[in-house]
Amino acid sequence: MKVWGSKAQGNPVRVAIFLAEKGLEVPFEPMDLMQGAHREPGFRAKNPVGLVPVLELDDGTCISETIAICRYFERLHPEPPLMGVGALDEAIVEMWQRRVEFQLYGAAREVFRHSVPFAKALEPVQLGAWADLNRPRVLAALEMLEAQLKTEPFIAGPRFTVADITAVFAVQMLRHLQIAIPEESTALHRWRAAVWSRPSVASVLGPTKP
Repeated sequence: MKVWGSKAQGNPVRVAIFLAEKGLEVPFEPMDLMQGAHREPGFRAKNPVGLVPVLELDDGTCISETIAICRYFERLHPEPPLMGVGALDEAIVEMWQRRVEFQLYGAAREVFRHSVPFAKALEPVQLGAWADLNRPRVLAALEMLEAQLKTEPFIAGPRFTVADITAVFAVQMLRHLQIAIPEESTALHRWRAAVWSRPSVASVLGPTKP
């Protein structure tokens, strides 16, 4: 069993933090995305979409998509629960995970891929106007999370979950985008300090805050 992708770069970061929270050791196989390794036929056979991460099991079965991989490990190793406990909690965690992924991470990803010089290799052409259009969407998503974190210690409620992991990944991208969490967003700053102090996050992204 192994995960294709660098545990310190791109969406494999989310899987690496998830596994660290579970106390699981799974090897990662780094890939040079800037040189197009994800477009090679051998990798396309594992994931026709050509994206990382991909979990390859010992029998050759390949599972792509970050949340699908996380759900596989959640079912095998339910403690600590990172995707909810019971029907209502699972739905709330999934709701916030999707909100973070589509509103914050999705917008930040577009700004990153269409404005950061070294990301040129990941797109056929960088569209600066598209990056500019998504910058306000990043700020709107941060406002959404600030409101939620004023009432809850973590994004989906009282426990650290996969929704926080997705947010960690998105927030650490902001330093490349010249976007900062507003000073007045005290709940977000409190959350950021708390999650970056977790051993799972520190082990993947380093001990310092973004």
